[in-house]
Amino acid sequence: MPKLNRDGVNLYYEVCGQGPALLLTHGYSATSQMWAGQVEALSKHHTLVTWDMRGHGQSDYPDDQSAYSEEATVADMAALLDVVGAERAIVGGLSLGGYMSLAFNLAHPDRVRALLIIDTGPGYRKDEPRNGWNANALKTAERYETEGLGRLAAGSVEMRTSTHRSAEGLARAARGMLTQRDDRVISSLPTIAVPSIVVVGANDTPFLAASDYMAAKIPGAKKAVIPDAGHAANIDQPQAFNAAILGFLAEAGLNGAE
Repeated sequence: MPKLNRDGVNLYYEVCGQGPALLLTHGYSATSQMWAGQVEALSKHHTLVTWDMRGHGQSDYPDDQSAYSEEATVADMAALLDVVGAERAIVGGLSLGGYMSLAFNLAHPDRVRALLIIDTGPGYRKDEPRNGWNANALKTAERYETEGLGRLAAGSVEMRTSTHRSAEGLARAARGMLTQRDDRVISSLPTIAVPSIVVVGANDTPFLAASDYMAAKIPGAKKAVIPDAGHAANIDQPQAFNAAILGFLAEAGLNGAE
């Protein structure tokens, strides 16, 4: 079980397969285990990298609140690509992991070959809805502090099936990583210059409009709606999800096959 030391914070990651690198980042309160149904399909022709964000799963849970931020997460992702020797990668994730993938592309566009944006929102242009999102994120942090890991039972399937050592890390991640400060990510959508696919579960009602928006704003973006799937479309319908991703990669010439 390899771990990467990032300034004293150990990050758990797994590497499967060989070929062009593909980095997947899980959603908030989930872990890399949420991608179990994708490992076989995506590692056939790719070096698939999955990992646990700080405060989650088998990674470290720093006590310092300042260790949790969008910037730290993006830097973690870059360090993971470095450790597997990948100058560039297909970068994707679900929910918070998808948002961080967009943030990574904004910070390191030269390191991204394609984007997989799954059941994700791109943030907010205006302060009022962003403040509402942040208020909910802070309430989530407070609930983890008062209810502990039992809070996971109220989440979607990728949360309910995850294993964490402490609710404190999830609370700090909510405060530092789930909250948003500005509109940089949503404003960057028209500048994305790599093949991109926006994937959403047909029943993931809170993210349907956001998915439509991203598919319209990202130049040339593909969109896939997974039938009979909720927020964790990859878990609810793994075969349909894998087919959508593999079809996109093949069409973009990025399936890694000889």
